[in-house]
Amino acid sequence: MTNEFKIRRMSTTEAGFDSELADLLNRRMIEEQSLSETVASILADVRQNGDSAVVAYTQKFDRRNDVSSMAQLTVTQAQLQAALAALPEDLSHALHLAAERIRRYHEHQKQPSWQYEEEDGSVYGQHVVALERVGIYVPGGKANYPSSVLMNAIPAKVAGVEQVIMVVPTPYQGDDGGEGQLIFAAAAVAGVDQVYTLGGAQAVGALAFGTETVPRVDKIVGPGNVFVTAAKKQVFGEVGIDMVAGPSELTVVCDGHTDPDWIAMDLFSQAEHDEQAQSILISPNAAFLDQVAASIARLLPKMERRNIIATSLRDRGALILVENDQQALDVCNQIAPEHLELSVADPQQWLPGVKHAGAIFLGRHTPEALGDYCAGPCHVLPTSGTARFFSPLGVYDFQKRSSIIQCSPEGAAALAPVAETLATNERLQAHALSAAWRIPGREKL
Repeated sequence: MTNEFKIRRMSTTEAGFDSELADLLNRRMIEEQSLSETVASILADVRQNGDSAVVAYTQKFDRRNDVSSMAQLTVTQAQLQAALAALPEDLSHALHLAAERIRRYHEHQKQPSWQYEEEDGSVYGQHVVALERVGIYVPGGKANYPSSVLMNAIPAKVAGVEQVIMVVPTPYQGDDGGEGQLIFAAAAVAGVDQVYTLGGAQAVGALAFGTETVPRVDKIVGPGNVFVTAAKKQVFGEVGIDMVAGPSELTVVCDGHTDPDWIAMDLFSQAEHDEQAQSILISPNAAFLDQVAASIARLLPKMERRNIIATSLRDRGALILVENDQQALDVCNQIAPEHLELSVADPQQWLPGVKHAGAIFLGRHTPEALGDYCAGPCHVLPTSGTARFFSPLGVYDFQKRSSIIQCSPEGAAALAPVAETLATNERLQAHALSAAWRIPGREKL
């Protein structure tokens, strides 16, 4: 890697800016047509053959030739607790502190049941209960993400979910064979009830349909690769899902007064996830964009994942010059990023103008990386522009709501004529009569 690295430069004043930005953002979408049939076949096999299919696909895709039964893919509570007990003190402290912050934040999201009574004695309201069993998918294999365990499992537990089932591809083992244990330790801290070392579409199928070993869940949450994403789409309806996840994204808006090295490293923090990740900087200060570009070129050779970062920034990154603050907001809302950093003097003033973002990081001292691990809010966020209609994963994703309707005799009599009129208009006789017969004195057939 040399200091000659260049990142795409764009300006809202240039002809064709809108089409260039649209092209950059369109490339975020993952083409799944080529793998949908493969995923459908895997899911059908798991539905039909259960454990045996799961074991076979684990042998094939995870190269686990040592596995011959589900027992070898099942992690016991004793193993989880042993992994936690064996952690170095600094890691244990970090996990517990992050978990406590995540738990504290999500306690504020709990939705209570509620009712109100009308003058005639009728009662209306909403009954809120937690899902009984959920499955959380945690990425693994080539790297470990204990933070994903905490971010998926703790909101579920705060919501009151009775059983949290975690699947994770066989955790990456470091040179000392111990790094994979951090995933299990995080599961112990988060209160996960059962862990299976499964990955890919076969893990999604096992959670959605149930097998002889893996219990069927009500909802599947958590990010994964394109096979996992395609599988979640295909099982939706059999179970609930949180959202359709794509590559990670960060958009930074900066007024030009933040350390350019800080901003460069913030962009790196997303780009190092994978080559498809997207990092964009927006600023009205052209000189500052030059400074950040220089920081990128100088710091990139020093990064351990520099090749991944370079590919991500070259193919999907951009430094965008805007004319003013409002234009910066307009571009942000067009992007609808997963993560948005407002690295400006008074970020609270900007906040009302933000229409679409998964998570918003306010101020110069709030890098997205803090949100990934320990700030408190969940880091499972909408990507690929879906922040226009999706929200972050939270306690509300693990609760469901039932309407409460209790009519008094007087209330039923008052509502029945309205229901009868509308039902008659829709030519639904039984509906009309069911309501009308609650009116005192109305004759039956």
